[in-house]
Amino acid sequence: MKIAVLGTGMVGDTIGSKLIELGHTVMMGSRTRGSEKAKTFVEKHNGKATSGTFADAAAFGDIIFNCTAGVASLEALKMAGENNLREKIIVDIANPLDFSKGIPPSLAMCNTNSLSEEIQKAFPHSKVVKALNTMWCGLMVNPGMINGGDHSTFVSGNDPGAKDEVKQILKSFGWAEDNILDLGDITTARGTEMYLPIWLSIYGATNNGAFNIKIVS
Repeated sequence: MKIAVLGTGMVGDTIGSKLIELGHTVMMGSRTRGSEKAKTFVEKHNGKATSGTFADAAAFGDIIFNCTAGVASLEALKMAGENNLREKIIVDIANPLDFSKGIPPSLAMCNTNSLSEEIQKAFPHSKVVKALNTMWCGLMVNPGMINGGDHSTFVSGNDPGAKDEVKQILKSFGWAEDNILDLGDITTARGTEMYLPIWLSIYGATNNGAFNIKIVS
């Protein structure tokens, strides 16, 4: 499958590298075609990846992974172009963390809205699925590194078929089907995004990002 990864940071590199390992063809998108981080990503994968602008990558990909900084995601996706995103799945991994007033960051939107909802409103002909935003990127693609992989991840979105396709990708990353919890429509992304302040507090208290939550009943 041809997959676009928007964002050249640690999350984009981790997601893109795993997708290539699984046999997908990846284009990494950034603001400029000459991004040094994107070039490094391409070189690391020996011809199995390409890079370009956000628009180049969005046009290339059958599925789009949004791995940009959350406060810049809408701008990045607008640069990607509505026509390039039309009818495609946007897997939104970003969180709207606002570092403008220092650390700890606040959420740029919460309670009655979420970044994923704003993306869905901005691109009504795309299928936005919130996923993997509640954990460190190393766990996103390798859940087995803690507790034998027995912990929880979530998806939110309005399109059942799109969520099913994203669940298949998550299972290819190593997530057990029973540990992928479908929370419902895109408004449920509010909850997973608002989990981030707790995540950051735990990270600060333990100085360790390799943790997650498990839903038990």
